[in-house]
Amino acid sequence: MISTKEEGSRIYGDRHEEGQLARMIEEQTAKLPSDVFLWAAGGSMIASLFLQAAGEKERSLFIGQWAPSFLLLGIYNKLVKVAGSDRTHG
Repeated sequence: MISTKEEGSRIYGDRHEEGQLARMIEEQTAKLPSDVFLWAAGGSMIASLFLQAAGEKERSLFIGQWAPSFLLLGIYNKLVKVAGSDRTHG
């Protein structure tokens, strides 16, 4: 098979293998329950709401912007659990 290195990852034929850092992150995120990210997103929205009501507009916006990041991390977590990482394929 043809293999080439490309910024810490390898390509084997039509498969793409992640680098060591990506594998370590996937192993750690797969250990977390998926609802942790959902609760974190909801918590940041609630905290943002309370800060907005308390007149802390800038802090409210800062905390409120965490929600999409938590949800995106939750999606990544779910993908790693469902699809697995490439180390399980070969």
